[in-house]
Amino acid sequence: MKQVDYLVVGAGIAGLSAAARLARHGETLVCEAEDAPGVHSSGRSAAFAHFDMDAWLVRALTAASIPLFEAPGAQPHPALFVALAGQEDALDRLEANYREWAPHVRRLSVAAAQEHVPVLREGDGGIVGALLDLQARKLDAHAMLETHRKALVAAGGSVAAKAPVTALRHEGEGWIVDTPGASYAARVVVNAAGAWADTVAQMGGIAPLGITPLRRTVITFDVPVDVTGWPFTKTVGPGFYIEPEGSGRLLASPMDEGESAPCDAQPEEEDVALAAWRVEEATTLTVPRLASKWAGLRSFTPDRLPVAGFDRAAPGFFWLAGQGGFGLQTSPAMALAVEALVTSSAWPEELRAVGVTPQMLAAARLHAGAK
Repeated sequence: MKQVDYLVVGAGIAGLSAAARLARHGETLVCEAEDAPGVHSSGRSAAFAHFDMDAWLVRALTAASIPLFEAPGAQPHPALFVALAGQEDALDRLEANYREWAPHVRRLSVAAAQEHVPVLREGDGGIVGALLDLQARKLDAHAMLETHRKALVAAGGSVAAKAPVTALRHEGEGWIVDTPGASYAARVVVNAAGAWADTVAQMGGIAPLGITPLRRTVITFDVPVDVTGWPFTKTVGPGFYIEPEGSGRLLASPMDEGESAPCDAQPEEEDVALAAWRVEEATTLTVPRLASKWAGLRSFTPDRLPVAGFDRAAPGFFWLAGQGGFGLQTSPAMALAVEALVTSSAWPEELRAVGVTPQMLAAARLHAGAK
């Protein structure tokens, strides 16, 4: 049986970024159920770093993360947030929230927004205002995952692919983790299993946190114009987002949240149709034929905030879960938090500077009766 210091369950962005930092402190192994990292949520994300998130904590983690992004995983690209009729108050709130972290953001008229995205409609079904962030970041999930994998390996760590956890038990001062091909003894288990986080915990007799996987649908379609310079464009309330995928193709989502069991998510036809309809309603585009379609699971805690902390009833079991739709854009800050908490190191200055404390991320807040 191989002995490791830190065993991370799940090679999505949360697990790999945390593992790359933990490997500096001891032998680290990542167990991934699939045959490669990032097969599920991370690899299916239309990733963008911006501040259009309801929760202050997520915005603060994003602010701490943005200076830590590196090419080729992140590239500057503008983001445009548009309000449909009835979303004026949401646009005002977004502007106020945004200016706390990005005072450079600009409020735009409809005409000014159309200079950036000429297909936006005005009037019935169209937009009534917008907010522009010229310093947002387009994220490349695969490049980010590969950067962390290489850092993990360079520090002496490794990834075991096709190694789903089949059993988990506390023994002595650590944990025994069984997979189909091998068993491991670990001082600390980091549960970064995404949609399967509660399932992994329950294998070890640990109470679940109430992680809920929500399905999100994405389509791509070709357009007859060059959209390379268009910003990532998102409604500030229910609606859609679109994002350039090369010169003549757009990616779009209806921002759906369909409840799902943990699974290899597939798009449902009504959600695919909704994505196309919402784009056609608010723009002059038509979507006659899809280039591709897919779905992914975004996993949320009951309070929709991320978790990074030890389980108070299971020594050595660390939760890293509930990243929802913001896992990639908060991963640098979350990895710093995991490194500090798991190794009992000083709380990172990057998190201290934005007001994030360990208590805000603690798992204890989600257990019944937690103080």
